[in-house]
Amino acid sequence: EFNARGFNATWLLDGSGYTLLEPSPAGAARELVKYDAVSGERTVLASASQLVPPGGTEPIQIEAYQESPGGSWWLLETRDREYWVLEPGTGLVRQVRGGGSSISPDGTQILFGEGGNLHVHDLETDEVIPLTEDGDPGSVSNRGAVWSPDGTRVAYVQSDGSALRMRSMLIPTDPSYPEVREVRFARVGETIATLRVGVVEADGTEMRWVSIPSPLEGFYLGQVSWAGNSHELLVEQFSRFRDRREFFLADVRTGEVRSIYRETDPAWVIASYRVNAGLEWIRGGDAFVTLSEKDGWRHAYAVGREGREEALLTPGAWDIQERASVDHDRGWLYFYATPDNATQRYLYRVRLDGNGEPERVTPEDQAGTHRYDFSPNARWAFHTFSTIDTPPVTQLVELPEHRVIRVLEDNAEVRERAEPWITEPTEFLQLDIGDGVVMDAFMIKPRDFDPSRKYPVFIYVYGEPHGQTVLDSWSTRNMYHRAIADLGYLVMSIENRGTPAPKGAAWRRAVFGSLGPLNTEDHAAGVQELGRVRPYVDLSRIGIWGWSGGGSNTLNALFRKPDVYHVGIAVAPKPQPHLYNAWFQEIYM
Repeated sequence: EFNARGFNATWLLDGSGYTLLEPSPAGAARELVKYDAVSGERTVLASASQLVPPGGTEPIQIEAYQESPGGSWWLLETRDREYWVLEPGTGLVRQVRGGGSSISPDGTQILFGEGGNLHVHDLETDEVIPLTEDGDPGSVSNRGAVWSPDGTRVAYVQSDGSALRMRSMLIPTDPSYPEVREVRFARVGETIATLRVGVVEADGTEMRWVSIPSPLEGFYLGQVSWAGNSHELLVEQFSRFRDRREFFLADVRTGEVRSIYRETDPAWVIASYRVNAGLEWIRGGDAFVTLSEKDGWRHAYAVGREGREEALLTPGAWDIQERASVDHDRGWLYFYATPDNATQRYLYRVRLDGNGEPERVTPEDQAGTHRYDFSPNARWAFHTFSTIDTPPVTQLVELPEHRVIRVLEDNAEVRERAEPWITEPTEFLQLDIGDGVVMDAFMIKPRDFDPSRKYPVFIYVYGEPHGQTVLDSWSTRNMYHRAIADLGYLVMSIENRGTPAPKGAAWRRAVFGSLGPLNTEDHAAGVQELGRVRPYVDLSRIGIWGWSGGGSNTLNALFRKPDVYHVGIAVAPKPQPHLYNAWFQEIYM
Protein backbone atom coordinates (compact mmCIF):
# COMPACT_ATOMS: atom_id res chain seq x y z
CA GLU A 1 0.00 0.00 0.00
CA PHE A 2 3.06 2.26 0.23
CA ASN A 3 4.38 1.42 -3.24
CA ALA A 4 4.59 4.66 -5.18
CA ARG A 5 3.21 4.78 -8.70
CA GLY A 6 5.66 5.56 -11.44
CA PHE A 7 4.95 7.53 -14.59
CA ASN A 8 5.51 5.07 -17.41
CA ALA A 9 5.47 7.18 -20.55
CA THR A 10 7.57 6.97 -23.71
CA TRP A 11 8.83 10.00 -25.58
CA LEU A 12 7.91 10.45 -29.23
CA LEU A 13 10.98 10.18 -31.45
CA ASP A 14 10.72 13.86 -32.44
CA GLY A 15 10.46 14.99 -28.80
CA SER A 16 7.18 16.84 -29.34
CA GLY A 17 5.22 14.76 -26.86
CA TYR A 18 4.88 11.39 -25.19
CA THR A 19 2.73 8.27 -25.24
CA LEU A 20 1.03 6.23 -22.54
CA LEU A 21 -1.09 3.14 -22.12
CA GLU A 22 -4.33 4.15 -20.38
CA PRO A 23 -7.47 2.17 -19.48
CA SER A 24 -10.21 2.45 -22.07
CA PRO A 25 -13.56 3.94 -20.94
CA ALA A 26 -15.14 0.48 -21.05
CA GLY A 27 -12.16 -1.10 -19.30
CA ALA A 28 -11.79 -3.75 -22.00
CA ALA A 29 -8.15 -2.96 -22.77
CA ARG A 30 -5.49 -0.32 -22.41
CA GLU A 31 -5.50 2.27 -25.17
CA LEU A 32 -2.43 3.89 -26.68
CA VAL A 33 -2.64 7.66 -26.26
CA LYS A 34 -0.42 10.61 -27.09
CA TYR A 35 0.06 13.91 -25.21
CA ASP A 36 1.50 17.09 -26.67
CA ALA A 37 4.33 18.38 -24.46
CA VAL A 38 3.42 22.06 -24.79
CA SER A 39 -0.38 22.03 -24.69
CA GLY A 40 -1.08 18.71 -22.97
CA GLU A 41 -3.58 17.88 -25.72
CA ARG A 42 -4.58 14.21 -25.60
CA THR A 43 -4.96 12.13 -28.77
CA VAL A 44 -6.02 8.49 -28.86
CA LEU A 45 -3.69 6.64 -31.22
CA ALA A 46 -5.38 3.27 -30.75
CA SER A 47 -8.76 2.88 -29.07
CA ALA A 48 -9.94 -0.45 -27.67
CA SER A 49 -12.13 -1.00 -30.74
CA GLN A 50 -9.10 -0.50 -33.00
CA LEU A 51 -7.18 -3.14 -31.05
CA VAL A 52 -9.51 -5.97 -32.06
CA PRO A 53 -7.61 -8.23 -34.50
CA PRO A 54 -9.18 -8.97 -37.90
CA GLY A 55 -11.71 -11.73 -37.36
CA GLY A 56 -11.49 -11.36 -33.56
CA THR A 57 -13.97 -10.16 -30.97
CA GLU A 58 -11.75 -8.94 -28.10
CA PRO A 59 -9.03 -6.28 -28.14
CA ILE A 60 -5.44 -7.35 -27.65
CA GLN A 61 -3.76 -6.50 -24.33
CA ILE A 62 -0.75 -4.27 -25.04
CA GLU A 63 2.29 -4.79 -22.84
CA ALA A 64 4.88 -2.83 -24.83
CA TYR A 65 5.16 -0.82 -28.04
CA GLN A 66 7.59 0.93 -30.39
CA GLU A 67 7.15 3.91 -32.67
CA SER A 68 8.40 3.48 -36.22
CA PRO A 69 10.70 6.15 -37.69
CA GLY A 70 8.37 8.86 -38.96
CA GLY A 71 5.59 7.69 -36.65
CA SER A 72 3.37 6.26 -39.40
CA TRP A 73 2.93 2.93 -37.59
CA TRP A 74 3.58 1.24 -34.26
CA LEU A 75 4.79 -2.21 -33.29
CA LEU A 76 2.74 -3.64 -30.42
CA GLU A 77 3.67 -6.51 -28.11
CA THR A 78 0.88 -8.36 -26.25
CA ARG A 79 0.82 -10.22 -22.96
CA ASP A 80 0.90 -13.47 -24.96
CA ARG A 81 4.11 -12.41 -26.76
CA GLU A 82 2.34 -11.72 -30.01
CA TYR A 83 3.38 -8.81 -32.23
CA TRP A 84 1.10 -6.57 -34.29
CA VAL A 85 1.53 -3.64 -36.63
CA LEU A 86 -0.80 -0.75 -35.77
CA GLU A 87 -1.59 2.20 -38.01
CA PRO A 88 -3.14 5.06 -35.98
CA GLY A 89 -6.63 5.82 -37.22
CA THR A 90 -6.86 2.46 -38.99
CA GLY A 91 -6.18 -0.11 -36.30
CA LEU A 92 -4.37 -3.41 -36.34
CA VAL A 93 -3.03 -4.15 -39.80
CA ARG A 94 -1.34 -7.51 -39.42
CA GLN A 95 0.45 -9.85 -37.07
CA VAL A 96 4.22 -10.18 -37.43
CA ARG A 97 6.98 -12.26 -35.89
CA GLY A 98 8.99 -10.58 -33.18
CA GLY A 99 10.94 -10.91 -29.96
CA GLY A 100 13.37 -8.29 -28.77
CA SER A 101 12.29 -6.45 -31.87
CA SER A 102 13.97 -3.45 -33.49
CA ILE A 103 12.56 -1.44 -36.39
CA SER A 104 14.83 -0.56 -39.30
CA PRO A 105 15.80 3.10 -39.83
CA ASP A 106 13.51 3.37 -42.88
CA GLY A 107 10.62 1.66 -41.09
CA THR A 108 10.23 -1.18 -43.61
CA GLN A 109 11.71 -4.09 -41.66
CA ILE A 110 11.59 -5.61 -38.19
CA LEU A 111 14.68 -7.25 -36.70
CA PHE A 112 13.93 -9.92 -34.10
CA GLY A 113 15.43 -12.86 -32.22
CA GLU A 114 14.03 -16.37 -32.02
CA GLY A 115 15.62 -19.60 -30.80
CA GLY A 116 19.01 -17.94 -30.39
CA ASN A 117 19.02 -16.66 -33.97
CA LEU A 118 18.34 -13.32 -35.65
CA HIS A 119 15.77 -12.73 -38.38
CA VAL A 120 14.43 -9.81 -40.40
CA HIS A 121 10.73 -9.53 -41.27
CA ASP A 122 10.34 -7.46 -44.45
CA LEU A 123 7.01 -5.67 -44.16
CA GLU A 124 6.79 -4.86 -47.86
CA THR A 125 7.22 -8.46 -49.09
CA ASP A 126 6.16 -10.25 -45.87
CA GLU A 127 9.33 -12.34 -46.23
CA VAL A 128 11.23 -13.49 -43.13
CA ILE A 129 14.98 -13.52 -43.76
CA PRO A 130 17.28 -15.56 -41.47
CA LEU A 131 20.43 -13.60 -40.58
CA THR A 132 22.06 -16.27 -38.39
CA GLU A 133 21.60 -20.02 -38.20
CA ASP A 134 24.11 -21.11 -35.54
CA GLY A 135 22.01 -20.24 -32.49
CA ASP A 136 21.22 -23.00 -30.02
CA PRO A 137 18.77 -22.33 -27.16
CA GLY A 138 20.58 -22.80 -23.86
CA SER A 139 24.08 -22.71 -25.39
CA VAL A 140 24.59 -20.19 -28.19
CA SER A 141 22.70 -16.93 -28.53
CA ASN A 142 22.99 -14.15 -31.09
CA ARG A 143 21.78 -10.97 -29.36
CA GLY A 144 22.27 -7.26 -28.85
CA ALA A 145 21.54 -6.63 -32.52
CA VAL A 146 21.67 -3.05 -33.84
CA TRP A 147 20.84 -1.65 -37.27
CA SER A 148 23.42 0.40 -39.13
CA PRO A 149 22.17 3.98 -39.70
CA ASP A 150 21.47 3.25 -43.38
CA GLY A 151 19.68 -0.03 -42.59
CA THR A 152 21.93 -2.18 -44.78
CA ARG A 153 23.77 -4.04 -42.00
CA VAL A 154 23.15 -5.51 -38.57
CA ALA A 155 25.80 -5.83 -35.84
CA TYR A 156 25.32 -8.30 -33.02
CA VAL A 157 27.05 -10.21 -30.21
CA GLN A 158 27.30 -13.99 -30.18
CA SER A 159 27.57 -15.60 -26.74
CA ASP A 160 28.69 -19.24 -26.83
CA GLY A 161 28.24 -20.98 -23.48
CA SER A 162 28.56 -24.52 -24.77
CA ALA A 163 31.76 -25.06 -22.75
CA LEU A 164 30.12 -24.03 -19.47
CA ARG A 165 29.35 -26.72 -16.92
CA MET A 166 25.76 -27.66 -16.24
CA ARG A 167 24.11 -27.35 -12.85
CA SER A 168 20.76 -28.53 -11.58
CA MET A 169 18.10 -26.06 -10.51
CA LEU A 170 14.87 -26.87 -8.70
CA ILE A 171 11.71 -25.62 -10.34
CA PRO A 172 9.14 -24.88 -7.58
CA THR A 173 6.13 -26.65 -9.05
CA ASP A 174 4.59 -29.32 -6.80
CA PRO A 175 6.44 -29.05 -3.46
CA SER A 176 6.36 -32.81 -3.03
CA TYR A 177 7.64 -33.52 -6.54
CA PRO A 178 9.65 -30.50 -7.71
CA GLU A 179 11.08 -30.59 -11.19
CA VAL A 180 14.76 -30.21 -11.97
CA ARG A 181 16.18 -28.20 -14.84
CA GLU A 182 19.77 -28.24 -16.09
CA VAL A 183 21.28 -24.84 -16.88
CA ARG A 184 24.75 -23.64 -17.83
CA PHE A 185 26.55 -21.71 -15.10
CA ALA A 186 29.88 -19.83 -15.04
CA ARG A 187 31.21 -20.07 -11.50
CA VAL A 188 34.08 -18.03 -10.05
CA GLY A 189 37.35 -19.25 -11.53
CA GLU A 190 35.78 -21.46 -14.20
CA THR A 191 35.12 -21.13 -17.92
CA ILE A 192 32.99 -18.20 -19.01
CA ALA A 193 31.03 -17.79 -22.24
CA THR A 194 32.97 -17.00 -25.41
CA LEU A 195 31.93 -13.74 -27.05
CA ARG A 196 32.23 -12.58 -30.66
CA VAL A 197 30.96 -9.52 -32.51
CA GLY A 198 29.43 -10.18 -35.91
CA VAL A 199 28.19 -8.02 -38.77
CA VAL A 200 25.71 -9.36 -41.29
CA GLU A 201 24.11 -7.80 -44.35
CA ALA A 202 20.42 -7.07 -43.74
CA ASP A 203 19.46 -9.31 -46.62
CA GLY A 204 21.38 -12.22 -45.06
CA THR A 205 23.84 -12.54 -47.93
CA GLU A 206 27.17 -11.90 -46.20
CA MET A 207 28.44 -12.21 -42.64
CA ARG A 208 31.84 -11.46 -41.04
CA TRP A 209 33.39 -11.45 -37.54
CA VAL A 210 35.10 -8.44 -36.00
CA SER A 211 38.70 -9.29 -35.08
CA ILE A 212 39.30 -8.02 -31.55
CA PRO A 213 41.80 -9.49 -29.02
CA SER A 214 40.50 -12.73 -27.49
CA PRO A 215 42.51 -13.75 -24.41
CA LEU A 216 42.21 -17.40 -23.35
CA GLU A 217 40.66 -16.56 -19.98
CA GLY A 218 37.79 -14.79 -21.72
CA PHE A 219 36.47 -11.24 -21.70
CA TYR A 220 33.23 -9.24 -21.49
CA LEU A 221 31.69 -6.69 -23.80
CA GLY A 222 30.11 -3.34 -23.04
CA GLN A 223 28.73 -1.03 -25.70
CA VAL A 224 28.56 -2.43 -29.23
CA SER A 225 27.09 0.15 -31.61
CA TRP A 226 27.61 1.92 -34.92
CA ALA A 227 30.10 4.76 -34.67
CA GLY A 228 28.03 7.50 -36.27
CA ASN A 229 28.15 5.95 -39.74
CA SER A 230 27.31 2.64 -41.44
CA HIS A 231 30.82 1.29 -41.98
CA GLU A 232 32.49 1.69 -38.57
CA LEU A 233 31.52 -0.23 -35.47
CA LEU A 234 32.37 0.69 -31.88
CA VAL A 235 33.24 -2.24 -29.60
CA GLU A 236 33.86 -1.76 -25.88
CA GLN A 237 35.81 -4.66 -24.36
CA PHE A 238 36.42 -5.42 -20.67
CA SER A 239 39.03 -7.83 -19.39
CA ARG A 240 37.62 -10.80 -17.47
CA PHE A 241 38.45 -9.15 -14.15
CA ARG A 242 37.43 -5.74 -15.53
CA ASP A 243 40.73 -4.14 -14.55
CA ARG A 244 41.06 -3.05 -18.20
CA ARG A 245 38.69 -1.63 -20.76
CA GLU A 246 39.30 -0.64 -24.33
CA PHE A 247 37.31 0.98 -27.12
CA PHE A 248 37.89 -0.34 -30.63
CA LEU A 249 36.76 1.07 -33.96
CA ALA A 250 36.25 -1.62 -36.60
CA ASP A 251 35.90 -0.83 -40.32
CA VAL A 252 33.47 -3.51 -41.46
CA ARG A 253 34.45 -2.99 -45.11
CA THR A 254 38.17 -3.67 -44.73
CA GLY A 255 38.32 -5.60 -41.46
CA GLU A 256 40.71 -3.04 -39.94
CA VAL A 257 40.36 -2.72 -36.15
CA ARG A 258 42.12 0.01 -34.18
CA SER A 259 42.15 0.89 -30.49
CA ILE A 260 41.05 4.46 -29.73
CA TYR A 261 40.93 4.44 -25.91
CA ARG A 262 42.37 2.23 -23.17
CA GLU A 263 42.16 2.39 -19.40
CA THR A 264 43.46 0.18 -16.57
CA ASP A 265 43.17 0.08 -12.80
CA PRO A 266 44.76 -2.30 -10.23
CA ALA A 267 41.31 -3.04 -8.77
CA TRP A 268 38.67 -2.54 -11.46
CA VAL A 269 37.76 -0.03 -14.14
CA ILE A 270 34.14 -1.13 -14.52
CA ALA A 271 32.21 -2.33 -11.44
CA SER A 272 29.08 -4.49 -11.46
CA TYR A 273 26.80 -1.44 -11.74
CA ARG A 274 28.57 -0.35 -14.97
CA VAL A 275 28.08 3.40 -14.44
CA ASN A 276 31.38 4.18 -16.17
CA ALA A 277 30.68 1.96 -19.16
CA GLY A 278 29.98 3.17 -22.68
CA LEU A 279 30.39 6.43 -24.50
CA GLU A 280 28.29 9.09 -26.24
CA TRP A 281 29.34 10.49 -29.60
CA ILE A 282 29.43 14.29 -29.83
CA ARG A 283 30.40 16.93 -32.43
CA GLY A 284 28.90 14.91 -35.23
CA GLY A 285 31.00 11.86 -34.39
CA ASP A 286 34.34 13.70 -34.25
CA ALA A 287 34.62 13.07 -30.48
CA PHE A 288 32.97 11.19 -27.65
CA VAL A 289 32.20 11.63 -23.95
CA THR A 290 33.03 8.89 -21.48
CA LEU A 291 33.37 8.57 -17.69
CA SER A 292 36.59 7.59 -15.94
CA GLU A 293 37.91 7.45 -12.37
CA LYS A 294 41.57 7.56 -13.37
CA ASP A 295 42.29 10.73 -11.37
CA GLY A 296 40.59 9.37 -8.25
CA TRP A 297 37.13 10.79 -8.97
CA ARG A 298 34.47 9.85 -11.53
CA HIS A 299 34.68 12.56 -14.17
CA ALA A 300 33.53 13.18 -17.72
CA TYR A 301 36.09 13.44 -20.49
CA ALA A 302 35.69 14.60 -24.08
CA VAL A 303 37.96 12.49 -26.27
CA GLY A 304 38.77 12.90 -29.96
CA ARG A 305 37.54 10.17 -32.30
CA GLU A 306 41.01 8.63 -32.63
CA GLY A 307 41.76 9.02 -28.92
CA ARG A 308 44.58 11.51 -29.36
CA GLU A 309 42.96 14.57 -27.78
CA GLU A 310 41.36 14.48 -24.36
CA ALA A 311 39.72 17.19 -22.24
CA LEU A 312 38.49 16.93 -18.64
CA LEU A 313 34.99 18.45 -18.50
CA THR A 314 34.27 18.16 -14.75
CA PRO A 315 37.41 18.90 -12.68
CA GLY A 316 37.35 18.81 -8.90
CA ALA A 317 37.31 16.50 -5.87
CA TRP A 318 33.80 15.20 -6.45
CA ASP A 319 32.07 12.45 -8.42
CA ILE A 320 29.65 12.32 -11.28
CA GLN A 321 27.05 9.76 -10.23
CA GLU A 322 25.86 8.97 -13.75
CA ARG A 323 25.47 10.45 -17.23
CA ALA A 324 21.97 11.76 -17.90
CA SER A 325 21.74 13.10 -21.46
CA VAL A 326 23.49 15.12 -24.14
CA ASP A 327 21.96 18.22 -25.72
CA HIS A 328 23.78 18.05 -29.04
CA ASP A 329 22.17 21.15 -30.55
CA ARG A 330 23.04 23.44 -27.67
CA GLY A 331 26.29 21.76 -26.64
CA TRP A 332 25.65 20.52 -23.10
CA LEU A 333 26.31 17.32 -21.15
CA TYR A 334 23.72 16.63 -18.45
CA PHE A 335 24.77 14.46 -15.52
CA TYR A 336 23.88 13.59 -11.92
CA ALA A 337 26.05 14.70 -9.01
CA THR A 338 25.86 15.67 -5.36
CA PRO A 339 29.18 17.24 -4.38
CA ASP A 340 28.22 17.94 -0.78
CA ASN A 341 25.93 15.05 0.26
CA ALA A 342 26.44 11.44 -0.86
CA THR A 343 22.88 10.47 0.11
CA GLN A 344 21.23 12.71 -2.51
CA ARG A 345 21.15 13.15 -6.31
CA TYR A 346 20.80 16.30 -8.45
CA LEU A 347 20.98 17.23 -12.13
CA TYR A 348 23.92 19.29 -13.37
CA ARG A 349 25.19 20.29 -16.78
CA VAL A 350 28.50 21.35 -18.30
CA ARG A 351 29.48 22.62 -21.73
CA LEU A 352 30.82 20.01 -24.15
CA ASP A 353 33.55 22.41 -25.31
CA GLY A 354 34.99 22.52 -21.78
CA ASN A 355 34.32 26.22 -21.26
CA GLY A 356 32.74 27.31 -17.99
CA GLU A 357 32.01 25.53 -14.75
CA PRO A 358 29.41 22.80 -14.17
CA GLU A 359 26.09 24.28 -13.06
CA ARG A 360 23.25 22.81 -11.08
CA VAL A 361 19.94 22.48 -12.95
CA THR A 362 17.79 21.02 -10.16
CA PRO A 363 16.34 23.89 -8.06
CA GLU A 364 18.35 24.62 -4.92
CA ASP A 365 15.26 24.39 -2.72
CA GLN A 366 14.46 20.79 -3.73
CA ALA A 367 16.49 18.51 -1.46
CA GLY A 368 16.42 14.76 -1.98
CA THR A 369 16.87 12.41 -4.93
CA HIS A 370 16.06 13.47 -8.49
CA ARG A 371 15.83 11.54 -11.75
CA TYR A 372 15.13 12.85 -15.25
CA ASP A 373 13.84 11.02 -18.31
CA PHE A 374 14.89 13.27 -21.20
CA SER A 375 13.11 13.76 -24.49
CA PRO A 376 15.27 12.93 -27.54
CA ASN A 377 15.90 16.64 -28.19
CA ALA A 378 16.76 17.30 -24.50
CA ARG A 379 14.19 20.10 -24.33
CA TRP A 380 11.83 18.28 -21.99
CA ALA A 381 12.12 15.77 -19.17
CA PHE A 382 9.96 13.77 -16.81
CA HIS A 383 11.35 14.90 -13.46
CA THR A 384 10.77 12.53 -10.54
CA PHE A 385 11.89 13.51 -7.05
CA SER A 386 11.42 12.20 -3.52
CA THR A 387 12.99 12.14 -0.07
CA ILE A 388 13.22 9.36 2.46
CA ASP A 389 10.05 10.74 4.10
CA THR A 390 8.19 11.97 1.00
CA PRO A 391 6.75 9.79 -1.81
CA PRO A 392 7.86 10.67 -5.34
CA VAL A 393 6.27 13.35 -7.50
CA THR A 394 6.72 13.38 -11.29
CA GLN A 395 6.53 16.61 -13.27
CA LEU A 396 6.97 17.55 -16.90
CA VAL A 397 9.70 20.20 -16.94
CA GLU A 398 11.24 22.33 -19.69
CA LEU A 399 15.02 22.53 -19.67
CA PRO A 400 17.36 24.12 -18.90
CA GLU A 401 15.15 26.59 -17.00
CA HIS A 402 13.48 23.69 -15.12
CA ARG A 403 10.11 25.31 -15.77
CA VAL A 404 7.32 23.05 -14.50
CA ILE A 405 4.73 22.49 -17.24
CA ARG A 406 2.42 20.16 -15.32
CA VAL A 407 2.36 17.54 -12.57
CA LEU A 408 2.07 14.06 -14.08
CA GLU A 409 1.92 11.93 -10.90
CA ASP A 410 1.75 13.19 -7.31
CA ASN A 411 1.17 9.90 -5.43
CA ALA A 412 -1.32 11.73 -3.21
CA GLU A 413 -2.92 8.48 -2.01
CA VAL A 414 0.40 7.00 -0.94
CA ARG A 415 1.32 10.27 0.77
CA GLU A 416 -1.96 10.23 2.69
CA ARG A 417 -1.54 6.59 3.78
CA ALA A 418 2.06 7.17 4.86
CA GLU A 419 1.47 10.37 6.79
CA PRO A 420 0.28 8.74 10.07
CA TRP A 421 3.46 6.63 10.15
CA ILE A 422 5.91 9.46 9.54
CA THR A 423 5.60 11.25 12.85
CA GLU A 424 9.21 12.49 12.93
CA PRO A 425 11.62 13.14 10.08
CA THR A 426 14.27 10.51 9.48
CA GLU A 427 17.60 11.72 10.83
CA PHE A 428 20.72 11.59 8.67
CA LEU A 429 24.02 11.56 10.54
CA GLN A 430 27.71 10.91 9.94
CA LEU A 431 29.95 8.54 11.89
CA ASP A 432 33.67 9.33 12.00
CA ILE A 433 35.64 6.11 12.64
CA GLY A 434 39.08 7.69 12.20
CA ASP A 435 41.74 7.64 9.49
CA GLY A 436 39.59 10.01 7.42
CA VAL A 437 36.71 7.53 7.10
CA VAL A 438 33.35 9.23 7.68
CA MET A 439 30.28 7.07 7.05
CA ASP A 440 26.75 8.25 6.31
CA ALA A 441 23.87 6.75 8.25
CA PHE A 442 20.16 7.27 8.81
CA MET A 443 18.14 6.71 11.97
CA ILE A 444 14.39 6.16 12.38
CA LYS A 445 13.23 6.67 15.95
CA PRO A 446 10.07 5.41 17.70
CA ARG A 447 7.19 7.85 17.68
CA ASP A 448 7.38 8.07 21.48
CA PHE A 449 11.16 8.47 21.50
CA ASP A 450 12.63 9.54 24.86
CA PRO A 451 16.34 10.51 24.75
CA SER A 452 16.72 9.64 28.43
CA ARG A 453 16.05 5.94 27.72
CA LYS A 454 18.26 3.24 26.23
CA TYR A 455 17.07 1.68 22.95
CA PRO A 456 18.03 -1.48 21.07
CA VAL A 457 19.25 -0.92 17.49
CA PHE A 458 18.06 -2.79 14.38
CA ILE A 459 20.39 -2.18 11.41
CA TYR A 460 19.62 -2.72 7.72
CA VAL A 461 22.79 -3.57 5.79
CA TYR A 462 23.88 -4.20 2.23
CA GLY A 463 27.46 -2.93 2.35
CA GLU A 464 28.72 -4.28 -1.00
CA PRO A 465 29.77 -2.57 -4.24
CA HIS A 466 26.46 -3.03 -6.03
CA GLY A 467 24.29 -0.59 -4.08
CA GLN A 468 23.80 2.07 -1.42
CA THR A 469 21.29 1.91 1.43
CA VAL A 470 21.70 5.34 3.04
CA LEU A 471 19.78 7.36 0.48
CA ASP A 472 17.47 10.33 0.81
CA SER A 473 14.83 8.74 -1.42
CA TRP A 474 11.47 7.04 -0.93
CA SER A 475 11.55 3.29 -0.25
CA THR A 476 8.67 1.04 0.74
CA ARG A 477 11.19 -0.89 2.84
CA ASN A 478 11.50 2.07 5.18
CA MET A 479 7.79 1.89 5.98
CA TYR A 480 8.51 -1.60 7.32
CA HIS A 481 11.40 -0.08 9.23
CA ARG A 482 9.05 2.52 10.71
CA ALA A 483 6.76 -0.22 11.99
CA ILE A 484 9.78 -1.87 13.65
CA ALA A 485 10.85 1.46 15.16
CA ASP A 486 7.44 1.96 16.74
CA LEU A 487 7.97 -1.33 18.57
CA GLY A 488 10.73 0.42 20.51
CA TYR A 489 13.81 0.20 18.27
CA LEU A 490 16.20 2.61 16.66
CA VAL A 491 16.25 1.47 13.02
CA MET A 492 19.38 2.41 11.13
CA SER A 493 21.52 1.83 8.09
CA ILE A 494 25.24 2.62 7.87
CA GLU A 495 27.18 3.09 4.61
CA ASN A 496 30.60 1.46 4.92
CA ARG A 497 33.47 1.76 2.46
CA GLY A 498 33.12 -0.30 -0.70
CA THR A 499 29.59 0.79 -1.57
CA PRO A 500 29.08 2.87 -4.75
CA ALA A 501 28.65 6.12 -2.82
CA PRO A 502 29.92 9.25 -4.63
CA LYS A 503 32.90 9.62 -2.31
CA GLY A 504 35.77 8.97 -4.69
CA ALA A 505 37.41 5.95 -6.27
CA ALA A 506 39.42 5.10 -3.15
CA TRP A 507 36.22 4.75 -1.14
CA ARG A 508 34.58 2.44 -3.69
CA ARG A 509 37.69 0.28 -4.27
CA ALA A 510 38.69 -0.02 -0.60
CA VAL A 511 37.20 -3.53 -0.43
CA PHE A 512 39.22 -4.88 -3.35
CA GLY A 513 40.64 -8.21 -2.17
CA SER A 514 38.89 -7.78 1.19
CA LEU A 515 35.16 -7.88 0.48
CA GLY A 516 33.70 -9.09 3.77
CA PRO A 517 36.50 -8.38 6.26
CA LEU A 518 37.00 -4.65 5.58
CA ASN A 519 33.36 -3.68 5.28
CA THR A 520 32.59 -5.60 8.48
CA GLU A 521 35.38 -3.78 10.33
CA ASP A 522 34.04 -0.43 9.08
CA HIS A 523 30.48 -1.27 10.02
CA ALA A 524 31.35 -2.50 13.52
CA ALA A 525 33.46 0.61 14.13
CA GLY A 526 30.47 2.68 13.05
CA VAL A 527 28.25 0.93 15.60
CA GLN A 528 30.79 1.62 18.35
CA GLU A 529 31.02 5.27 17.30
CA LEU A 530 27.24 5.49 17.30
CA GLY A 531 27.17 4.32 20.93
CA ARG A 532 29.77 6.93 21.83
CA VAL A 533 27.95 9.92 20.29
CA ARG A 534 24.37 8.86 21.07
CA PRO A 535 23.93 7.96 24.75
CA TYR A 536 20.46 6.50 24.16
CA VAL A 537 21.94 3.65 22.05
CA ASP A 538 22.09 0.34 23.91
CA LEU A 539 25.23 -1.37 22.62
CA SER A 540 24.27 -4.60 24.39
CA ARG A 541 21.27 -5.04 22.05
CA ILE A 542 22.35 -4.70 18.41
CA GLY A 543 20.46 -6.54 15.65
CA ILE A 544 21.24 -6.59 11.94
CA TRP A 545 19.52 -7.80 8.78
CA GLY A 546 20.09 -7.76 5.05
CA TRP A 547 19.31 -9.42 1.73
CA SER A 548 21.73 -11.02 -0.79
CA GLY A 549 25.03 -9.22 -0.19
CA GLY A 550 23.34 -7.77 2.90
CA GLY A 551 22.61 -11.31 4.01
CA SER A 552 26.29 -12.14 3.56
CA ASN A 553 27.28 -9.10 5.60
CA THR A 554 24.81 -10.06 8.30
CA LEU A 555 26.66 -13.38 8.61
CA ASN A 556 30.00 -11.55 8.50
CA ALA A 557 28.83 -9.31 11.33
CA LEU A 558 27.60 -12.16 13.52
CA PHE A 559 30.63 -14.41 13.07
CA ARG A 560 33.42 -11.84 12.77
CA LYS A 561 32.11 -9.42 15.40
CA PRO A 562 29.97 -11.41 17.88
CA ASP A 563 30.84 -8.92 20.62
CA VAL A 564 29.16 -6.12 18.61
CA TYR A 565 26.16 -7.84 16.98
CA HIS A 566 23.81 -10.03 18.97
CA VAL A 567 21.10 -11.20 16.56
CA GLY A 568 20.75 -11.19 12.79
CA ILE A 569 18.45 -12.10 9.90
CA ALA A 570 20.38 -13.16 6.79
CA VAL A 571 18.06 -13.35 3.77
CA ALA A 572 19.37 -15.07 0.59
CA PRO A 573 23.04 -14.68 1.57
CA LYS A 574 26.03 -15.88 -0.45
CA PRO A 575 28.30 -17.03 2.40
CA GLN A 576 30.74 -18.76 0.01
CA PRO A 577 31.46 -16.14 -2.66
CA HIS A 578 33.75 -18.50 -4.58
CA LEU A 579 30.59 -20.43 -5.53
CA TYR A 580 28.88 -17.34 -6.94
CA ASN A 581 28.74 -16.32 -10.61
CA ALA A 582 32.01 -15.26 -12.20
CA TRP A 583 30.79 -12.03 -13.81
CA PHE A 584 29.64 -10.42 -10.56
CA GLN A 585 32.03 -11.80 -7.96
CA GLU A 586 35.48 -12.25 -9.48
CA ILE A 587 36.46 -8.59 -9.68
CA TYR A 588 36.02 -8.12 -5.92
CA MET A 589 38.07 -11.14 -4.83
